[in-house]
Amino acid sequence: MLLEGRNAIVYGGAGAIGGAVARAFAREGAHVFLAGRTQATLDAVADDIHGAGGTADVAVVDALDAEQVAAHADAVADQAGSIDVTLNVISHGDVQGTPLVDMTAADVEQPVVNGLRTNFLTAQAAARHMIPQGSGVILAFGGYGDPMPDFNLGGLQAGFQAIDALFRQFAAELGPHGIRVVTLQTAGVPESIPDQYADLRDTIAEDTERRTLLGRAATLADVGNAAVFAASDWARTMTATSLNITCGTEVS
Repeated sequence: MLLEGRNAIVYGGAGAIGGAVARAFAREGAHVFLAGRTQATLDAVADDIHGAGGTADVAVVDALDAEQVAAHADAVADQAGSIDVTLNVISHGDVQGTPLVDMTAADVEQPVVNGLRTNFLTAQAAARHMIPQGSGVILAFGGYGDPMPDFNLGGLQAGFQAIDALFRQFAAELGPHGIRVVTLQTAGVPESIPDQYADLRDTIAEDTERRTLLGRAATLADVGNAAVFAASDWARTMTATSLNITCGTEVS
C-alpha cells in the first residue's frame, strides 16, 4: 500500500472530492483525519472507510478559522505522532452563473480571499509539524485553467491561480525541510457538481469532455488515485508544480 503508516488530514473531507480522496488515502493504508463543518456528513464518509477496513477519525473544524485549524493540527499530531499529508478541498464560496460585468466586487473576491486564507492556514499548521520531522506532503486543488465563457465562473479561476502561486512559494520555503507541495489540477470533475447546479451538470460535462484530448473528464476516482500518487513516495521528485489530470484540456 502506497500510504501505509501515513497520517493524512483532509479538510472538506465530507464533500464529493474530499470524500473520494479520503477513501483512496485510506484504501492505500493511511490513517485519515476528516475535517469539516458538518458532523453527520463527515461521519458518513468515515463509516464508508471503516466499512472498507480503513482507519478514519472525524473532527468539526472551520478551516477558515486560524485557531481551530491550529488546534486541530496539534491534536492530530499528538494523537498520531505525525502529520504526513494534508489536502484542503473546502468550498470557497464562489458565485457562479453570473457574468463578471453583472457581479459585485465582493462576490468576485470571495473565492480568492477564502481560498487563499484556508489554504494558507492549513498548510501553515501542517508545516509547523512537518518541519521538525523533516518530511511531509501538502496538497491543494485548483491550478490554472482555461476560461469557460459559457458558464460564468466568477472569481473561481482567479482563486485557483492564487492558490497555485501561494503553494509555489510554500514549496520554495519548505523544500529544504523535505516537504513537498503539489497542486492537483483538473479541468472540472462533473461528478462533483453540487445539486444546486444539477440542471447544468450534463451540459458542463459535455463541454468539459469536448475540450479534452481524451474525450472524457476526470472522475472522482481519478482524482483520488492522483492524490494518492502525489502523496506517495512514487512522486518524491515532484514539488512546486501542478499535477495535470485534465485529460489534455491543459497541455503543458
